[in-house]
Amino acid sequence: MANIQYYDVILKPVVTEKSMNAMSEKKYTFLVHPEANKSMIKEAVEKMFEGTEVKTVNTMNLDGKKKRRGYTVGKTAKTKKAIVTLTENSKDIEIFEGL
Repeated sequence: MANIQYYDVILKPVVTEKSMNAMSEKKYTFLVHPEANKSMIKEAVEKMFEGTEVKTVNTMNLDGKKKRRGYTVGKTAKTKKAIVTLTENSKDIEIFEGL
């Protein structure tokens, strides 16, 4: 396994209608490093966003989609997505407030 630092774990937030509706329940969705595990994701969120306490982390591995250009068939890259649920007395994550 690669040596992954906490700032390399979270790649970017996922901004969809479903993920925005889940924010009312203090659930935030991120694209994460494919080799990151749940404890690494929890540590990264708590270190990167001050005042947050993670309750649970749910992860899912997404396979790449099949793409075709002419006769050439290929696949996009595999990704990993994490849904982080915060505790009731935890602060909200600021990067989602303006969206």
